[in-house]
Amino acid sequence: MLAPELSLSQSDALPPADVLDRALRAASPAEVIATALKTVGRERLALVSSFGTESAALLKVMADVDPAIPVIFLDTGWLFEETLAYRDTLIETLGLTDVRSIKPLEETLSREDSDRELWFSDPDACCRIRKVEPLARALKPFSAWINGRKRFQGGARADIPVVEDDGARLKFNPFANVSREDIEAIYKLGKLPPHPLVASGYLSVGCMPCSSRAISGEDARAGRWRGQAKTECGIHTIKTS
Repeated sequence: MLAPELSLSQSDALPPADVLDRALRAASPAEVIATALKTVGRERLALVSSFGTESAALLKVMADVDPAIPVIFLDTGWLFEETLAYRDTLIETLGLTDVRSIKPLEETLSREDSDRELWFSDPDACCRIRKVEPLARALKPFSAWINGRKRFQGGARADIPVVEDDGARLKFNPFANVSREDIEAIYKLGKLPPHPLVASGYLSVGCMPCSSRAISGEDARAGRWRGQAKTECGIHTIKTS
């Protein structure tokens, strides 16, 4: 757990990310979230969730700490109906009390993606207007946010710290150290429902046009933006400032 001298009141400046990261390097996910809550305060802390195939694990840990922590869900307009239904199921199952579904601005969609084909011609631009910009807008009231990235996912995620500075606010990665087996254990112990599309072969679910079923032996995220060099939507690679 975070040393007592690092616990600050709402009126104080937040501790540097590297100090928090050193203090939490060996902490459990619940300890990371509890420390974030104590350090930042509920009104200044948000968890960002896709309500995807592994999301219930992080949401379960958060709910056990405080189910009233605000949860930001990016409703891009391209999500599977199963994901929207799963969001509602987990809200009820876990007793989440402040889930905020954020959508892209209609004027932005009309101006930049009126034919809804931007995902094909420029997927980075599509992610920008449907995910990156809405998230930056949603995070404005907050001083820190929690996400579910894991080092075992590889790629740009292989070396993520437990706490980092994203350029505008603190960013907590409580699942940085967990294994796939840890995730499975949280699901089993918590009797959590799986995402409906897992049974159909989707190991990682995002927007419909850019998600596909994984082939046996593939990495879980191999089905995202298949056939392209793109591996991230941008919310974790672009500063939220």
